[in-house]
Formats: sequence, C-alpha cells, structure tokens
Amino acid sequence: MKKLYYLLIMCLAVVVTAFSVMPSSTSLKYSLEKGSPAIESMSKLSFGPDGILFIGDTKSASIIALNTNDTKSNVQSGEFSVKDIGKVLAESLGTTSEDIVIQDMVANPISKALYFAVHLADGTPLLLKMVNGKVSKVGLENVEFSKTALSDAPAEDATDRRGRPIRVQAISDLEYANGKVMVAGLSNKEFSSTFRSISFPFNDEVASTSLEIFHANHGRYETYAPIKSFTTATIGGRSYLVASYTCTPLVLFPMDELKSGQHVKGRTVAELGNRNTPIDIISMKMNNKTSLLFANSSRPMMRVNIDDLDRYDGSLTEKVEGTAGVDFKVFDQKDVQQLDAFGNDKVVLIQKGEDGSLALKTEAASKWQ
Repeated sequence: MKKLYYLLIMCLAVVVTAFSVMPSSTSLKYSLEKGSPAIESMSKLSFGPDGILFIGDTKSASIIALNTNDTKSNVQSGEFSVKDIGKVLAESLGTTSEDIVIQDMVANPISKALYFAVHLADGTPLLLKMVNGKVSKVGLENVEFSKTALSDAPAEDATDRRGRPIRVQAISDLEYANGKVMVAGLSNKEFSSTFRSISFPFNDEVASTSLEIFHANHGRYETYAPIKSFTTATIGGRSYLVASYTCTPLVLFPMDELKSGQHVKGRTVAELGNRNTPIDIISMKMNNKTSLLFANSSRPMMRVNIDDLDRYDGSLTEKVEGTAGVDFKVFDQKDVQQLDAFGNDKVVLIQKGEDGSLALKTEAASKWQ
C-alpha cells in the first residue's frame, strides 16, 4: 500500500511539473519563449493584444514583447486620484522619489491596470504595476517574452553635431496597431529620422523608412530630428501617421507610403509652438467626433480635431513665427508628464505640481471638448 501511495505521489508531481512548464496559449499564439529578456533600459511602453506589453529598450536597441497575463477585464476602479505617485512608487521600492524617474506610463486597455517604466538613480530599469492603489513589481525573470533587435540603431557611442549621445533616441515613441509594432526614433543612416514597422509575432521582418519634414519654425527641411510622439488616424478615408517633433511641428505621413527602404517627406500641417516637446498624443472620441489630445513638456495640453485635419489641405513650406496651420485649442492644464487613454471616455495622467510632486488621476475626456 505504501509503495502504491508513493507511486501516486510521484505521478502527481510529474503531472504538476509538466503543466508548470507547458507554454500558455498566449505564448503559443505569439511565439513567446520562457526566460529572462535581460532588459537594459525602459524608454517607452505600449500595450498590444491579449495583455502583451511592448517595451522599448534603447540601451540594447531592442523591442521586448512581454506576456503580462493581465487579461481580466476592468480590475482597476473607474476613477482614482493619487496625490504623489512618485512617492508611492518609490516607497514600494524602499527608496525616495528623488531616486527614481518615471520614464513612461500606460494603462492596460483590458484590465485598466497601470504600468510604469521606472529607472533607479543608478539606471536600473524596473517595471511596476498599480491596481486600486496597490503597487507591485513585475518580475522579469522566467517570463514569457520575445525580443527583436533594431539592426540599424545608432552605435552606443554615437553623438550628434553638438556631441550629445544619440543612442537614447533610437526609440523615441512606440505604438502597436493592426499586427505591427510601430517605432519612431533615429537610425545609423545618413537621413537618421526613422519610422519602423515591425511585424508581430516577431519574425525579423522590419520595414524601415527614413523621414523628412519641413520645420516651419526653423525655416528648413530636416532629416535628423526624431519624431517625439505619434499616433495613427484615419483622415479623409486614408490612414496616416500623425507625428510631432521637438518645437512641436505637426506632420502627416500616409501609412501606405511608409515602405521599407523608402524616403518619405511628410506634410507639415501645423506649428503648435516652439521651445516645447510633445510628450504624448492620444486619440479620443468626444461627441461622436475623434480628437487628438497632446501633453507637452512646456506648454499646456492641446486638442486637434480630426475633422479639422481633414478640412485642412494646406502645407507649411515657409518659415513662420509662433503658431500656424490647422486650428487647435489650448487648455489651462499644464505640466502633464504622462497621458494615456483610460477606457473610451476617460484619460489617466500624471501632472507635476508647483511643489514638484506628481499627481496621478483620471479625468473625463469631455473636459477637453
């Protein structure tokens, strides 16, 4: 009887072990492997399908697809406010807010859980998750992931004309749509401003396009400045990359022209104000109309309506002072450090206060109608 008992225990252990190493359905669907992705930095985050989180790692010049297993609907409450999210995140790590930098924040569109890319003072990258005020560290060992390298990224020691390192600009923004991971940034090519479209599941298929714009505030064509923030939108029945750069020119690129090996000139449709960098652009529906909301480094939040982009058939091709081009609205809310959609009718944002604290809160999108 004892032998039979021990035999049953051993069989059960084998079965449990077998199940523990079996890949998940998500892993099989997206060709993920189990292990440690060895992430060196986290500059940008973007959610894809089925709880897959894409992480832009500028140091290693790679994109990581991480299975978060976070696919339960609406685990996060619909409204919340945290007075100082920097302090809350730091305390969860046993340190102070002065010793961390929030690189990016995204909301999982399924669960509404918030994910933060954080760098410690020594540069160590961490991924944190917050649900209903509770912060946890997302493990990055023995996880399901896949990884693809940007083969044309600037060298680690490459610098620009002013001697500033440019590897940090290899990934300046990141977004997933329609089976593609879209990556803006710099390459090692002569015309270094680059847009990459990467098939997912990753299969080494990367379409890399060099970009050129007319920067009206500067009065010249530029090929070396990277897109700082972008989204996609359908304008007049055609799909466009809607991109903004430092000093805030707003430029449209037809998606069907962004093909591998091509050099594409965008149409500059607005100058939204110099001495500013767009931090985030998100698309929201308000009153059955689609609008783009902009969070900026040194200017208040802005809104551009897709209908206005559709009606505007001009192009800025001469030097201008101040703002010009398509109509846009400026709001009072300033110092917004991070911005993302939170469901269909809300946004979640981080706003810097006068005392330097970082307030995290949800807001109704109708606030920016």
